[in-house]
Order: sequence, then C-alpha cells, then structure tokens
Amino acid sequence: MTVRVRMAAPELTTGRRAPGDTKSEAGKRLVVLPAFLRTDLRRHLDWYAEKGLDGLLFVGEKGKPFRRSTFGRKWRKARAKVGMPESFRFYDLRHTGHTLATRSGATLKDTMVRAGQSSEKAALIYQHSDVERQHEVASGLDQLVRAARQKDKEKPSGADLVHGA
Repeated sequence: MTVRVRMAAPELTTGRRAPGDTKSEAGKRLVVLPAFLRTDLRRHLDWYAEKGLDGLLFVGEKGKPFRRSTFGRKWRKARAKVGMPESFRFYDLRHTGHTLATRSGATLKDTMVRAGQSSEKAALIYQHSDVERQHEVASGLDQLVRAARQKDKEKPSGADLVHGA
C-alpha cells in the first residue's frame, strides 16, 4: 500500500493554486504505508477522494481542491470530535509521524525519504524524544547487555575487573 508524491499545488495568498514541482527532488517520493491504515484509507478513497488514478486525495464539498480556510474549519471540527486539544495543529501530525517512525526503528535517512526531506537538519526538527522513549532506550540497552552477559557468564563484569584497582 503506497502513496506516490509527484507534484505540489500550494495555495497562494491570492487563493489560486500553483501546480508544479515539489520543493526539492526529495519531495518526489513513494511512501509505503503501514497496513493498519488499509481499511480507513480504502474508505477515504471511496467516500471522499476524487475518482481516478490521478484524482486528488483531498477535495472539498464541491469537488475542488481544499482551500486553506475550509480545511482549517474541517480540521478543528475533526480534532474536537476525536478529543484532541485545541493546541494540536494539523502539522503536528508530521512531527508525530517522524517520531513514531524513528521509534519503530527507522534511521534518519528512512525518515528523510518518507517525509521528502533533503537535509538532516530538516528531518531532525520533526523528531522528538520524551521520558517514555528514554525508558524504552534504557530498556533496550539493558536487554543488550544482559544478553551479552548471558553469553559470557563465566567472565567477570567490567565493574568486577576494576574493583580494588
């Protein structure tokens, strides 16, 4: 299950669309989606998206591309319906996606490719760590060391070797 990003069509301050290339070559990409999205994506395509292989994924009520103002109203309504705080912006989903990708084991390069970014600096802006993640990292380190110690049970630990030195 994939989405191919081939072009951009940002809305200008005049309200007109400016179809063309993505900001960088990295923006043109194939994004492999996780399987848990299959049912919801299928429903979205059937119920809301423009029909056809080149159809828009997000369209307004009149079948035209979403305008910024319309999207903002829809986002606020949807956000409230699912119980997200008012401070949660649509763009925060990009931060969430980056952070979850790295937590799943993705490398920096993996997240850059998924998000269409050409610089490490841009990618790192979207990756976050919290206390929960630091506990996961510590647990992972603990498991690695315990596994290594199991392999070398008869050898003393580093602390044993330097004790009394």
